[in-house]
Amino acid sequence: MEEAVSVSDLTKAIRLLLEEGIGDVVVEGEITNYKHHSSGHRYFTMKDDDASIQCVMWKSRTVNFIPEDGMRVLVFGRLSVYPPQGRYQIDCTVMRPYGLGDLHQALERLKKKLLEKGWFDESRKRPLPTLPMRIGVITSPTGAALHDIISTIRRRLPAVEIVFRPALVQGDGSAEDIAKAIAEINRVGADVLIVGRGGGSIEDLWSFNTEVVAEAIVMSDIPVVSAVGHETDWTIADGVADRRAATPTAAAEMVTPYTSEALLQTIA
Repeated sequence: MEEAVSVSDLTKAIRLLLEEGIGDVVVEGEITNYKHHSSGHRYFTMKDDDASIQCVMWKSRTVNFIPEDGMRVLVFGRLSVYPPQGRYQIDCTVMRPYGLGDLHQALERLKKKLLEKGWFDESRKRPLPTLPMRIGVITSPTGAALHDIISTIRRRLPAVEIVFRPALVQGDGSAEDIAKAIAEINRVGADVLIVGRGGGSIEDLWSFNTEVVAEAIVMSDIPVVSAVGHETDWTIADGVADRRAATPTAAAEMVTPYTSEALLQTIA
């Protein structure tokens, strides 16, 4: 009769076979059950027509787009075993969209959904105030967009008060942070609100192509100007905002239609 081994010893042997025998992998598949945990770690399943595998991506590893269920991705990582559950998984170090076609398909699906909701209708969009005295600004604290917006407002209408809320503008958690920022500016109050960033690829702009940001803009009591990217870029945020500006500088000009010089001439 063969001598029995413990579950731990058997798991260690399996772990050694998988981690040393296979090790580093590059895998393509479709994301399901994606969860971005409050700890910052990401847990999801990759699947194709015939199989699936569990994946984990620790919070120390960055992602420059927002993963979603149904999106095809390419992951680079290492096969590992999680002993407490006797489960093998991919410990992911890098994740990328498998192709731009998948992002464009996701964008078109959301556009169709929001179009049916009426969120793009011009009839629901509000006019901007003629002479705002308090302007909210949501963007990255380190990007050129913030400098362009503030310098333009200060040059055109120095007396205006600017309420700035720094926000993440790309990567995991950015969509939720932008939506939270819009809600916060609504609570403290402003006459008009600029939400934007300084352009980029479709992956960089993806947080502005999410339903959570679109809903925050639609639900805002303050008129919103979307200043995402450059003239050739278009996002869901541009479509649902009350006004769309081609650049952050154009947004700052849009919310200050009357300059201090024009006001002085009117008074004179």
